[in-house]
Amino acid sequence: MMQRYINYLTAKADNHILSQGLGDWYDLGPKPPGVSQLTPMGVTGTAIYYYDLKILEKMATLLGKKADAIAYSNLAVEVRKSFNNKFFDTKTNQYATGSQAANAMAVYMGLVEDKEKKVVIDNLVKDIRDRKNSLTAGDIGYRYVLRVLEDAGKSEVIFDMNSRSDVPGYGMQIAKGATALTESWAALPTVSNNHFMLGHLMEWLYSGVGGIRQAENSIAFNNIKIEPQVVGDLTSADVSYNSPYGNISSIWKKTNNDFEIEVEIPVNANAVVYLPVSANQKVSEANNAVFQTIGSELGKTKISIGSGTYKFNVR
Repeated sequence: MMQRYINYLTAKADNHILSQGLGDWYDLGPKPPGVSQLTPMGVTGTAIYYYDLKILEKMATLLGKKADAIAYSNLAVEVRKSFNNKFFDTKTNQYATGSQAANAMAVYMGLVEDKEKKVVIDNLVKDIRDRKNSLTAGDIGYRYVLRVLEDAGKSEVIFDMNSRSDVPGYGMQIAKGATALTESWAALPTVSNNHFMLGHLMEWLYSGVGGIRQAENSIAFNNIKIEPQVVGDLTSADVSYNSPYGNISSIWKKTNNDFEIEVEIPVNANAVVYLPVSANQKVSEANNAVFQTIGSELGKTKISIGSGTYKFNVR
């Protein structure tokens, strides 16, 4: 079925560019929301087409289907080349119109050359900051804006975008009395106000604020990464996920000088916990559980643990 779907997309593409569809649906442009306004047709469809090809390449490799893997890999190379030739502006280091959706999707899907990745992300952040931390991406693109910002260690930007009610976004939906997700960022009365759409932020609440993620090459969360993003004026979080191996939880609390986190790791799983530790602080564990400090990364101390419940204090 997946192979037939890729064959369909290939047949619809013009020089490997897919321009049909609705684009970045319900983005925030000068007109009433609907079909993409800020992101040209071809960006969203082609970016996901490329991503699909890379997934099928991996699947074919794991299944030992070497010829299929080579075919998908070769086609992905051509799609990537066409996408960059058509949409990447070498003068501005932005994709298409430089919209939040265009730049974020290009980064997330792996379409950006390594040497340009940082500057494209910087342009994404600049667009958000220049708009006084306002979003413009729609139902398709906003998920990738959040993913790219979190992966780049810029969760403070995500917090700043989503902790206000004076611009279209989650805060405005609440301010207008919404009790469910709405179809439009501004909770417009003319469209659905009970709509399974625009729920992208919940992923960040788990993986960003709670910090619960799979480690690279993990299977069903048997290798876990716990790296909470302590941003903005957040002082605590209580996040849990019922994985195939069992419950994973991350409960943290921050004061002026201390940071405390309690984590639960299920049986037959292990984790690396990233703790914000400054030069004059030390890490202790309240349950006398066994743990191992394995280094530091970007100002955070990395601690390796097995299954069990741990309560770390940084002070």
